[in-house]
Amino acid sequence: MPTGFLATTTNQGVLGNILLATVVDSLVGLVGVFSLPFSQEKLQRIVDYLVAFAAGAMIGGAFLHLLPEAMELTAAAGELAVVGFLGFFLSERLLSWKHCHNLKCDKHSVGWLVVIGDALHNVVDGLVIASAFLVDAALGWTTTLAIIAHEVPQEIGNFAVLIHGGFSRTSATLWTFLSQATCLLGGLAGYFLGAAYKPFLIALAAGGFIYIAAVDLLPELHHRAPLNNFLLFLVGVLIMEGLKLLLAV
Repeated sequence: MPTGFLATTTNQGVLGNILLATVVDSLVGLVGVFSLPFSQEKLQRIVDYLVAFAAGAMIGGAFLHLLPEAMELTAAAGELAVVGFLGFFLSERLLSWKHCHNLKCDKHSVGWLVVIGDALHNVVDGLVIASAFLVDAALGWTTTLAIIAHEVPQEIGNFAVLIHGGFSRTSATLWTFLSQATCLLGGLAGYFLGAAYKPFLIALAAGGFIYIAAVDLLPELHHRAPLNNFLLFLVGVLIMEGLKLLLAV
């Protein structure tokens, strides 16, 4: 992938981008606070629209950015993407990484399950962000955008689940932020340990993106304003395509 105007040429620049991206991603943990003025019905509608956009961004990120880059870095990109897909499936089954996009979630009836599962998931997000920046800055920022697009509706859902589970607003805000901030740990670990493994992490991330979009996000949209959701899904894909064309210049 051409690095274009977002290229970084020094290790310091790469680390700076990783830290900036993971800090921005961490701030998504505060998004639940801004949902408080909305009624539950209106907030659920907003979350549905965000989920549709996120699904498009993740599909576009996987097929237009991560997989092509992985194929340039390793001959086993396809196999590793399948492993990533299966890995996310097993993670959901074994570690309760199920993503909450409903304001009432039977899967995560216990609030601490949300906090712990989300923290583990965000460490992985940090690893993915770091590995993308180790390839080049353009891939790093497009990967970060796709992750944040997915995290916004998820964190709104997590916040609502914690409130529903008996957490105070202050406590729910604190714990959603802290669980989101674990991506910083993943980002640092990825920077210091991931250089040798970046081709594999990129391919695994592509499979993970496809899994999240196809299994967690898209099925939720079938019975909710299908035309609007399709258009927002398409916007997510087109933004990723636009970034691909822009960064190729």
